Amino acid sequence: MRDPLLITSPANPRLRAVAGLRRRRAREQEGLTLVEGYEELQLALDAGVVPRSLFFCPELMGQEALTVGVVERVGELGADLVQLSRAAFEKTAYREGPDGVLAVVDAVDRRCADLDLPDDALVLVCEGVEKPGNLGAILRTADAAGLDAVVAADPVTDWGNPNTVRASKGTVFSVPVASDSTGTVLAWLRAHGIPLVAATPDTERAHTEVDYRGPVAVAVGAEKTGLTDAALAAADHRVRIPMVGRVNSLNVATSAAIIVYEAVRQRGQGPVGG
Repeated sequence: MRDPLLITSPANPRLRAVAGLRRRRAREQEGLTLVEGYEELQLALDAGVVPRSLFFCPELMGQEALTVGVVERVGELGADLVQLSRAAFEKTAYREGPDGVLAVVDAVDRRCADLDLPDDALVLVCEGVEKPGNLGAILRTADAAGLDAVVAADPVTDWGNPNTVRASKGTVFSVPVASDSTGTVLAWLRAHGIPLVAATPDTERAHTEVDYRGPVAVAVGAEKTGLTDAALAAADHRVRIPMVGRVNSLNVATSAAIIVYEAVRQRGQGPVGG
């Protein structure tokens, strides 16, 4: 393992380039993204991610990160190690209250055709979801529920958005994800014989009244507008989550979690109503 390079100036050009990866255009041009935070980096490493470089600040690092030796672990993978002063790290970091660990890694760039699914795949389709925090929360649900893939249809936010990575706690690297146009996603589902269950408030059928055993995809839509007409028209089933309050919709990540766990319940415990 090579000795770390020391940078103390917040104006260092290399740090400006790293900070530039907060912008989607820069991420797409470079094919890179950022992973900030000890827990997020540990999960990414456990998922097989090999960082290009690691920027760290011992003054900000927690005792767990120092004890486990995350710097040594990343260094042994061949990544460049750069030690920063506190001022330099806080200038480069994108989150408040940084914990002194920031890695540059290859961006997640995968299409539906790249996914390898089992015969009874459980897939979640997120169409036009805008907020990185919602995508991150959806990924945490997908990881916990053991989904086979999460697909962004007509994505507004890329999987490499640092706030998506952060909100997902790094599960964007442990859950198979892909991005494609809505038309491509729908054609891909049909080609693989995967029925589509669309979440919408404009139906009388409850989400518990559909059989999710076998291959199935659950689709949720954009925060404000929901699923597009194309996605709804292609759905084999339209379902709603029963609500008795004055609000007519739930947060998209919450809706996805409710329906996904109904699917998990059925797949693990038997038929609908069992």
